[in-house]
Amino acid sequence: MKKLNYISRTHLTNISEKIKKPSWIKVKAPQASTVFKTKNIVSQFQLNTVCEEAACPNIGECWNNKHATFMILGRVCTRKCTFCNIASGTPNKLDQNEPEKVARAVNALNLKHVVITSVDRDDLDDGGANQFAACINKIRELNKKITIEILTPDFQRKKNAIDIIVKAMPDVFNHNLETVPRLYKEIRRGASYLHSLSLLKTIKDKGNIWTKSGLMVGLGETISEIYEVIETMRKYNVDFLTVGQYLQPSSGHQKLIRYYSPDEFKLIENKAWKLGFKMVSCSPLTRSSYHADEHFEMLRKASA
Repeated sequence: MKKLNYISRTHLTNISEKIKKPSWIKVKAPQASTVFKTKNIVSQFQLNTVCEEAACPNIGECWNNKHATFMILGRVCTRKCTFCNIASGTPNKLDQNEPEKVARAVNALNLKHVVITSVDRDDLDDGGANQFAACINKIRELNKKITIEILTPDFQRKKNAIDIIVKAMPDVFNHNLETVPRLYKEIRRGASYLHSLSLLKTIKDKGNIWTKSGLMVGLGETISEIYEVIETMRKYNVDFLTVGQYLQPSSGHQKLIRYYSPDEFKLIENKAWKLGFKMVSCSPLTRSSYHADEHFEMLRKASA
């Protein structure tokens, strides 16, 4: 059996001390009792969350509000992006009962809006598209009022994957570009900037589904490169933009080059609004699913 190449989950305080963490990188202290209830529900249904696997800094606040982002298709990724804290190696066997478990957990948490993501599964013929569709369908079988956002891999070289997703009709389709084109070979190995853009455009063209994408900053990109990427996103009709600060999970991950100030995030946000995005979330602690329920309602109202 091939040995798994795990990247251990470490606290954010374990990153290199060469760059001092600024005062604005602060997380809200959670209420232990509510967080414990959320964790119990996730454990009860034997599910994975990106909140835990990716060491998200917002886990306390989100779980305090019973907002968990489910990570399907196992907990081991077939790729090894240098920024990511999720384990890479030989993936888990597909759990055929996972869609039912996710749907039941969503109901147990009493969610109105749910975000579902996954590891990359390059080993599967469909890249995991059918599992996403099954989760969407099972959730709607139990409660048609729940809105569903999916954050997917790029489905490179996976026939019919896009059609499977479009047919399932998620309320929001999210696929992150993550960084600027110049840094792709170093940071997002195995991915293609142009393919990711094409995926977002194809989903929009085929399904008229709200599309969403995001960037991490602090990896060595320039402001002009950031602007160029978000301008291109708008040309590809992306509706919703997220931009957040990269936080290096451990010394073995991609090096953090610098922290952006709140004022710099505000400049990027203002640029995005001027470009015509329907929804923008841009701050040091912004992540793809952070406040996703509130932002979805704002997106829906802005598009009404």
